[in-house]
Amino acid sequence: MNNDGRAQTSRGDVRSGPRQRPPIFAALDLGTNNCRLLMAARNADGSLKVVDGFSRIVRLGEGLAHTGRLSEGAMSRAYQALAACAQRIEAREPIAVGCVATQACRAATNGQTFLNRVEKDLGLKFDVISAEDEARLSVLGCGSLLETNAEHAMIVDIGGGSTEISWVSPSAVLSGGLNPPILSWGTCPIGVVTLAEDDAEPESGDKQEWYEGLVSRLAETIAQVGAAQHLQPVFAEGRGHLIGTSGTVTSLAGVFLGLERYNRARVDGMWFDVSDCRATIAKLLAQTRDERAANACIGKDRADLVVIGGAILDAVLRVWPVHRVRVADRGLREGVLMRLMAQHAART
Repeated sequence: MNNDGRAQTSRGDVRSGPRQRPPIFAALDLGTNNCRLLMAARNADGSLKVVDGFSRIVRLGEGLAHTGRLSEGAMSRAYQALAACAQRIEAREPIAVGCVATQACRAATNGQTFLNRVEKDLGLKFDVISAEDEARLSVLGCGSLLETNAEHAMIVDIGGGSTEISWVSPSAVLSGGLNPPILSWGTCPIGVVTLAEDDAEPESGDKQEWYEGLVSRLAETIAQVGAAQHLQPVFAEGRGHLIGTSGTVTSLAGVFLGLERYNRARVDGMWFDVSDCRATIAKLLAQTRDERAANACIGKDRADLVVIGGAILDAVLRVWPVHRVRVADRGLREGVLMRLMAQHAART
């Protein structure tokens, strides 16, 4: 810690002082909706051993689509969450930390100014990564969930301000190292936060009509994403599979399983039949926001977002029909950790 009490961390920086065995690494992801921290060590088999984690919905991108700027309230929420992350990082003393910021900070005219303040006050140095690198890191982080006998796979990351879709060959990804080959990828400015502002769920009236209209419009946009339309028969014929990595997909899975509290071990890697997924979305659509908020797998901060996220997922499934979705409670942060660990190994 510096003399002024700030955590001295930056992407890829090696910490001085006593080293733990095995060494701990940290990845911090500041997105449009969430602030997420993951700290882990590497097991002997190369897998990650999680030692600490933190996640808080901050809605950093609230109002961004209309103003082009991060609002004072959004920055305050994110700053408080990042301060909590800095404390956890200081307590664990990881030997390297990777901090990445995505769509909200990419798009906001004052995004870098906010991150400069965070670095000055908290010692957390962020890289604002491109949408392509965001997609590649998600593929890297989800790689272990790919089915090796599948001809192709697509990874769908539903964020707060955008949705990234990547099409890959599982065998190529699993043998592709830290820069997995991607057949095609695309991003669209569709996210749960921006949609909740622009096309909010009605409090009353025919919510089913609203939902169907929203999914239809989203499907038209998603159909234009990427350059992989020639692969659609592969998925329709069951020779491809889909991985969903986002709070939307994990929340829907937790609700379907009837968990009294969210359990990552039960959710991560599960196969979610599309019929069950759509039935879960329909169940939530019929509920009030208070009823959703009472569900431990949703909570009050996601109560107005989970059906919106479900609509995005449903639109993807209408364009790219599959019978089941593999749920990933992993992705970008795990990809950052894997790169950090490889960089550290190359230096030692």
